Amino acid sequence: MKALHATHCRLEPQLAAHAPEMFRVLGDPALYEFEHAAPESEAWLAARFARLESRRSRDGSEHWLNWVIRLPTDELVGYVQATVKDSGVAFVAYEVASAHWRRGIGSSAVRAMLQELSGHYGVHTFVAVLKQANHRSRALLLHLGFQVASDAQRAAADAQADELVMCRPASLTQNGR
Repeated sequence: MKALHATHCRLEPQLAAHAPEMFRVLGDPALYEFEHAAPESEAWLAARFARLESRRSRDGSEHWLNWVIRLPTDELVGYVQATVKDSGVAFVAYEVASAHWRRGIGSSAVRAMLQELSGHYGVHTFVAVLKQANHRSRALLLHLGFQVASDAQRAAADAQADELVMCRPASLTQNGR
């Protein structure tokens, strides 16, 4: 796993050493308007990041790829992550601190991750699962070429009733989008 360069930021492979900075970023209450909750402590986050440094599930069937998003000012502002299945499907997620929304940082970071996944990890399909009410995330995904999943794709993603599943083929990544 390598660092990635994007238009508005760079992506660094996530390490336990990022936990102190990321704990501050992930303390932003705006991030939890639709789902999840802030990490319970910096120590808890460091332990989680340390477990993820293996980059593989215990059974070896999944790659766990996590990057932190760093601005040119050296500030950490969020993360992008992917769970890459042996089947060539990648479940992607991201968080960007609310102070940096609508500046192109999230779409730039996600785009760089998608290019890496399709170019170096054999991914042919990207899947994002989000709360239906999360209009900001939906807009970002639509901007990147994701579409609402078919019924079969939704079933395969095992989504909850209040979740939206969006997909896109990796072939869009090769075409520069």
